[in-house]
Amino acid sequence: MSQHLISLSLSDNDLTDIDAALKTLEDRFAGFLVLSPEERRTILKMGDKTEAFCRQTLTVATQNTQAIPPGLDVVEAQADLLTLDKLRPRLHRLRDLMSRGEDTDMALGSDIYSFSLDAYASLKIAGKGAGLETLRQAMSVRFNRGAKAKTQATQPAG
Repeated sequence: MSQHLISLSLSDNDLTDIDAALKTLEDRFAGFLVLSPEERRTILKMGDKTEAFCRQTLTVATQNTQAIPPGLDVVEAQADLLTLDKLRPRLHRLRDLMSRGEDTDMALGSDIYSFSLDAYASLKIAGKGAGLETLRQAMSVRFNRGAKAKTQATQPAG
């Protein structure tokens, strides 16, 4: 018997609402930064311990602006921290939604795959029916990779 992890039905209205919400998010995120892989690798990253240091430094710098060189923009740093504090809870919510979407995608695919394996086994037992040979050939690509690799490995090189 096939597994059945999820049963989900999305109406046209559901999909329209989801698409509209995604469009709104895409519009609002239009000004967000996209880093290159090189930039991601090389920029300074603020982890938990570093964040505590940064918050404390910003507090002290704000209280002692006369000690801060004119080239260091304390107001901009304060604005960045405020924006970060406003953005983070929303990013957590987005990550949670993305995780649920990926889990649902995986579960639906797993249910379909499980069904297909069980149905294929039943069709094999029932004998050759219409299109079964085509299905068998398609499945052989999926399941005979190891056998092919073993055969190729044992054959002498030409």
